[in-house]
Amino acid sequence: MGPGLLLLFIIGDILGTGIYALTGQVAGEVGGAAWLPFAIAFVVAAITACSYLELVTKYPQAAGAALYVHKAFRLHIVSFLVCFTVMCSGITSASAASRAFAANLAAGFGLDVGNTVILAIALGFMLLVLAVNLRGVGESVKINVVLTSIELSGLLLVILLSMWFIAGGDADFSRVVAFETATDKSVFLAVSTATSLAFFAMVGFEDSVNMAEETRDPARIFPRIMFTGLGVTGVIYVLVSICAVAVVPVGVLAESETPLATVVQTATPASRSPTCCRSSRCSPSRTPR
Repeated sequence: MGPGLLLLFIIGDILGTGIYALTGQVAGEVGGAAWLPFAIAFVVAAITACSYLELVTKYPQAAGAALYVHKAFRLHIVSFLVCFTVMCSGITSASAASRAFAANLAAGFGLDVGNTVILAIALGFMLLVLAVNLRGVGESVKINVVLTSIELSGLLLVILLSMWFIAGGDADFSRVVAFETATDKSVFLAVSTATSLAFFAMVGFEDSVNMAEETRDPARIFPRIMFTGLGVTGVIYVLVSICAVAVVPVGVLAESETPLATVVQTATPASRSPTCCRSSRCSPSRTPR
């Protein structure tokens, strides 16, 4: 892998489907200031990335966190526990992403299906990804280029349609700076919860260190490509969150299982509802902070 393929791998790993699924939940925690948790999560991810970059340049091998822990402590039980934890994290992340993919697929094709069909689609998608990974790294990288282009174009479409909607004077930009939390949560707790959700959408960059053995000159390439990928995704996440809350009321966004699909439907001229975007009934009862 050269710099181009590695950059696409990192961007694709970070973007994933987290932003497609979690934008509404983040907005549900902090209101219209949903961009703030994503910005904080970006800073935390950048600090974490510095640690990974230091280690991957010293040990440019596959295995990632488990390898680094083993090099530090030389205890097999500790290395196993870290490996098992990373595996559980990957399964959780993949299941959440697959569920979001299935829900967006059903919404995109207008399928009125229940949770059982959504679960079946999610499992089928995971099995397809499993088959590609078992086939080989070369095939995985090629498929990653295609899927990254699709998910990146989807987010750019959300931003462009939202900008068109905002330029037409139909959006409520005051929501972007409205910080609101549920009545039973303090500001600190709400921001912490939202940031943890946003950070989940940012993770993925740490998986790229497992591709060190497949990368030409990783000690030189990884640092600049890692930060470039983080910077690109950070900007996209902040822009998407700002556009989402400006176009769709927070209450509607938080209740939707496919929040970005709701944004696109609202911003598309053929499906606009003149009164929905400003209706007070769209927002749940909250206490401004």
